[in-house]
Amino acid sequence: MSGGAMAGLIASGAFAVLVLFGCYALYKLGKIFDETAARVRQTGITIDEGTARVRQAGATVDEVNVALAHVNKELDRIDAITENVQTISTNVSSMTSLFAATVGGPIVRVAAFSYGVRQAASKRARSEVDSRVASEIKAEKKAARSARRSAPAQPSAADFDEPVRGR
Repeated sequence: MSGGAMAGLIASGAFAVLVLFGCYALYKLGKIFDETAARVRQTGITIDEGTARVRQAGATVDEVNVALAHVNKELDRIDAITENVQTISTNVSSMTSLFAATVGGPIVRVAAFSYGVRQAASKRARSEVDSRVASEIKAEKKAARSARRSAPAQPSAADFDEPVRGR
């Protein structure tokens, strides 16, 4: 074998090793591309799920907006009712003041008059009872005095207790 054949053989062996390294690199690069494709697919699925959640959140926000619109309508109705109640309470207050001014004074006067009449009647009844009792007491005293004067003197217990002097 000649030197050129030997050089060709070494060159072909080196080329074969170089091709083997190239195949290994291409194999590893293929795995990297497969992994990248899997990651891209997984990212696409995650993006799709996120998009679905965003759409669902958008629908929820729309439902909340509709509910808030209904609440605002009800609050407007409640505001109207509150204004009507305030008007009614103002009218009732005015009517009460008017009633108190027109009827309250005479009613107070009638109540005071009836109280005075009751007090006077009770005082008169009391004074009549007092005068009857006083007249009965006077009559009893007078009767007792006249009974003592007309009756003979009877000795009392005090007369017996006193010592006799000078008899």
